[in-house]
Amino acid sequence: MMRFPIITVLGHVDSGKTSLLDKIRKTFVGKHEAEHITQHIGASEIPIETIKKICGSLFESLKTKITIPGILTIDTPGHEAFTSLRERGGSIADIAILVIDINSGVQPQTKEAIEILKAFKVPFVVAANKIDMVPFWNATKKTSFLEAFKLQPQKAREELNNRVYKIMGDLSNLGFSSNMFNHISNYQKEVAIVPVSAETGEGLAELLMVLTGLTQKYLEENLKLNVEGNGKGSVLEIKNTIGLGKTIDVILYDGMIEVGDYLILVGKEGLIKTRIKALLKPAPLEELREKKTKFKRVKKVTAAAGIKIVAPDLENVLPGMPFEATNEKKQIEKIEEQLNKNLARIKFQTGGLGITIKADTLGSLEAFIKLLKDKNISVSKADIGDINKNDIIHAKTIKEKDEFLGVIFAFNVKIEKAMEEFASQEKIKIIKGNVIYRLIEEYERWREEIIFERKESELKKVVLPVKIRILPGFLFRQSKPCIIGIEVLEGNLKTGYELINENNECIGKVLNIQENGKAIKKAPKGSRVALSIDNAIFGKTIKEEDVLYSNISEKDYETIKTKLKSILSEDEKEVMREILKIKQKKNPFWGNK
Repeated sequence: MMRFPIITVLGHVDSGKTSLLDKIRKTFVGKHEAEHITQHIGASEIPIETIKKICGSLFESLKTKITIPGILTIDTPGHEAFTSLRERGGSIADIAILVIDINSGVQPQTKEAIEILKAFKVPFVVAANKIDMVPFWNATKKTSFLEAFKLQPQKAREELNNRVYKIMGDLSNLGFSSNMFNHISNYQKEVAIVPVSAETGEGLAELLMVLTGLTQKYLEENLKLNVEGNGKGSVLEIKNTIGLGKTIDVILYDGMIEVGDYLILVGKEGLIKTRIKALLKPAPLEELREKKTKFKRVKKVTAAAGIKIVAPDLENVLPGMPFEATNEKKQIEKIEEQLNKNLARIKFQTGGLGITIKADTLGSLEAFIKLLKDKNISVSKADIGDINKNDIIHAKTIKEKDEFLGVIFAFNVKIEKAMEEFASQEKIKIIKGNVIYRLIEEYERWREEIIFERKESELKKVVLPVKIRILPGFLFRQSKPCIIGIEVLEGNLKTGYELINENNECIGKVLNIQENGKAIKKAPKGSRVALSIDNAIFGKTIKEEDVLYSNISEKDYETIKTKLKSILSEDEKEVMREILKIKQKKNPFWGNK
């Protein structure tokens, strides 16, 4: 017996995730959402009969026996696509639909979604949405993309193909090989791209056909239903339901759950043990989160399904965490032990030196920690809830040891004005937002800016490698000071720099630099300028065609080598090596500290 495969839908804001599912269900959930952006998690069963009806003759082209009962789609806001659907740290999603606006391509939240897909190792199909907005495209009533494509003018076909090639390039840069669904010979090696329109329904036939075929062919073992085991699932949301009080919307992904079962969940203060009073299941194609959804009271439910559970003591349940239900009291202790391990692994895989994260759910924390780990950014503290005084004090303690880690990430949480003022007073950086990818990018920019400012400050203090040549025929004054014409061969010559020759003899200090009669403070590589040098005597200490170098002290050499080497060009590094050889003529150990 096969269960419904669980398919999550994710993508950039306003890419058309909910609208796509609406078109399949022929409902209008998206219209009720604030600004048409999904605010809550929803689940819908799409029976195999509906899929067959939409696919039409395409369904018959699947060269495999279809035994799945349909698909269970999970529509989520952004990162929650996987992080709120976890089983012992891994996603319970069997496969994903990554919705990309074909006219906008890969966007910030798309990249974030792909990073999460990588982290949880979940296969996915790309739905290249909004083909009805492609220039010259003429909308049709076909649900098949291939049939609609045949009816398009050449310009529309070219425009669409160019957009698909752009998505293929973007995915390649992110580490994925992809192609149009009808050009793929091995679905295990390439990501399928299916052009669709949530507005007209074009392409839905191929999208459902690809999803059905992939889940049936490659995920069959994962979909075998365990009807005898405990009911296992993940909490989506806690709600106030009229006439029922506090209820929870959940995804049941394994086993069976019955009225009267013991229900063990993760709460804010620890585990919660209660008993199921009622189970409410939405009708096929109905949306779990919709207020107008018609629910049917059932005595038991088998996986996979989106259901509403009525039970006492649900107030402090944590969304995004797993639960387990059993009808055997003796199993409760074992279940509690396993859930506690799961909670500990997520909440306390931190410590030592690292940044601080505050997020709205434990699922968000887990996603954040995974993505930061990929960037080699350590985490010292991660918890749910708004930023408080202790978080700021903790970050300050970390900052005293490493200023780049004395930072707080605030993901989807509030920051009271008093806390903002306290953080400002303690000079603690708070990076806030609702897109993990962007928060990490902002942190990296902030860190790079500080490093750059530091280097700029160091640059003002040290003498950098410079190489110049005295030009023939440009003697303006022989001495006191000597004024000559020179060419900067490498580096940036600055006033105040001392110059040495190839024998490590000090020629004098640069007093003034002039270009076209105007005084300048520095002359970059390639410049031909007039130079006044104190203590230099033309014809005695210097002559035409002489090559001179900036006189770098051993202390400056060490600073450049350890802190500023990355900002030097390869040619400037070569000048550094030449200066080192010059210095070591008199002192073989110079620069070897």
